[in-house]
Amino acid sequence: MKTEKEIKKRMAELEILIRETKERLPAHSTKPPVMMDLLAYEDEYDDLMKQLADLKNN
Repeated sequence: MKTEKEIKKRMAELEILIRETKERLPAHSTKPPVMMDLLAYEDEYDDLMKQLADLKNN
């Protein structure tokens, strides 16, 4: 399992990736690969949030 510091570092990286990916999304005709990237980043972020909560509870 990752340490709290490693989790927070990756979460910060993901926040940047999510923001940059959202900026790449066109207003119309969303490109599937960009949307897939965004969903993958958001899923990983959610998983890290759970890991962080588990670490704090233990």
